[in-house]
Amino acid sequence: MKESKILVCYNAPVSVFSLYNGRPEDKGQGNKDLSEEGFTKEMDYIISSLKENYTEVRLFAVDRRVQRVVDEIKSFSPDAILNFVESVEGIAHYEYCMTALYELLGYHYTGNLPSTLGNCLDKERAKRILNSFGVNTPGSLTLDVHKRFSESDIDLRYPLIMKLLDEDASIGISEYSVVNTFKELKKHYKFLSETYNKSILVEEYIDGRELNCAVLGDIVLPLSEIVFDGLPDDLPKIVTYDGKWIEGSTYYNYTKPKCPAELTKRLKKKVEDLALNSFKALNCRDYARVDIRLDQKGTPFVIEVNPNPDISRDSGFSRAANAAGISHKELLFTITGFALNRKENDKKTKAI
Repeated sequence: MKESKILVCYNAPVSVFSLYNGRPEDKGQGNKDLSEEGFTKEMDYIISSLKENYTEVRLFAVDRRVQRVVDEIKSFSPDAILNFVESVEGIAHYEYCMTALYELLGYHYTGNLPSTLGNCLDKERAKRILNSFGVNTPGSLTLDVHKRFSESDIDLRYPLIMKLLDEDASIGISEYSVVNTFKELKKHYKFLSETYNKSILVEEYIDGRELNCAVLGDIVLPLSEIVFDGLPDDLPKIVTYDGKWIEGSTYYNYTKPKCPAELTKRLKKKVEDLALNSFKALNCRDYARVDIRLDQKGTPFVIEVNPNPDISRDSGFSRAANAAGISHKELLFTITGFALNRKENDKKTKAI
């Protein structure tokens, strides 16, 4: 048992968009973001696990009442904040604002810095940074919301995949996200613009295997592959919102992780190196997940770096940790330990 006070910060799920799954026929039904709701159900387990290792643990759901948040943090005065905040009242950009608040208040916290969270949230900016470090990403362009454009403006090779520029958890991703013609692109652009009122990243679709690379500290955990066996041929093999969160949906039933992935030794090393290079290029720390797709020639492309991935018991990250012999409780202790170590090192530095 360690003499430490741990504050677990998270965001309660709220309904913001008229729909999260990016399917036009579901518009108007009303939704709660299940990517957040599922994680909040883990909180009792996480708290009980942490209490086995730390003397005092408190749970705190953040919101936009800034003074309340400041008062709660300062009154508890934690040795470390275990940060699970992915948005605040549904606003994704407040994810990095929360970590900036921790910084301003002088508290050590788990996970990535505000700059890293912000850079990764903006998919276009993340791609520019990765490309500047020589990391391979698919060709792309960004369409601002309600923008007029012509076919000649889309200087990319079809098929293309359309994503909300600054959302994660596969929000807005569905079978309609992959388009094969300009007509399909225009139609889905109109839907995304009207539904989400956000800019859209249009990216060359890499038709091939999809790999998830969980990075813990500076170690790449066993690689996972997303297997789409049994998915109807007329559906693109992509990780949709339904596939992640909607139990019983077609995509959920046929989007299955396999860990460890079956790769040649050479390809495994190539993918691991690419994941680590991406982790470092975006100045990640503690933990992150790098998503990679392989084209038909086996060339890897980074499609996303998630600096604040789900680490609940049934998450892909936890599955990779388990494959490395790390239990979920050990994963929680390791991540919390990163922040506690920074506090200890900070004390030593100030004492010199």
